[in-house]
Amino acid sequence: MIGRLAGRIDYRAEDHVLLDVRGVGYLVYCSERTMAALPPAGEHTALYTDLLVREDNLQLFGFTTLIEKEWHRLLMSIQGIGAKASLAILGTLGPDGVGRAIALGDWNSVKAAKGIGPKTAQRVVNELKDKAPAVMAMGSAAPVAMPVDDGEVIDATPAAAPPAPVAGSGAQAEALSALTNLGYAPGEAAGAVAQAAGETPGAETSALIRSALKLLAPKG
Repeated sequence: MIGRLAGRIDYRAEDHVLLDVRGVGYLVYCSERTMAALPPAGEHTALYTDLLVREDNLQLFGFTTLIEKEWHRLLMSIQGIGAKASLAILGTLGPDGVGRAIALGDWNSVKAAKGIGPKTAQRVVNELKDKAPAVMAMGSAAPVAMPVDDGEVIDATPAAAPPAPVAGSGAQAEALSALTNLGYAPGEAAGAVAQAAGETPGAETSALIRSALKLLAPKG
């Protein structure tokens, strides 16, 4: 299994790059969001990868963070969601957006991805609602460093895509952990954290916890 590649981008196409890793060229398919975050041809980068093995074909898919890769693997586990559909969803919503949509049951956001119909979007939300908290708790992957030929180490993490209008993954993960430790069900806690993050973009962990607790408090 090829889990990560670091090298020079030989060329960029609309949906993939050719990554030169010590003289070997790897064709890596990426979402629209990831493609926008990658540097131009001729520069170095690093991608977490997932290898899709078919009877007549092998395809590599690249991601800027491990959490994005895990969402891809989860989306691919759903009937009717192939690699192309998964990348479309991730390219439209980003990892944080996918987690928020699933936690809130917002299948309309999932449906906004190219090629995703209402039934498929509802299936994504329904089948992944219990798995979303575990992936959300992963947070963003740490930057990766890549050695170059002269022994120098450079930061090979691709530039970040434009941030989604939610709090950082770290704050959401910490708030989610705090709520589950208080005894709230993971799915219930994830929904409250996602809603709080959407209402107060950029909120810190403590603020997210307070807002989520208000949302979870018994009404009336």
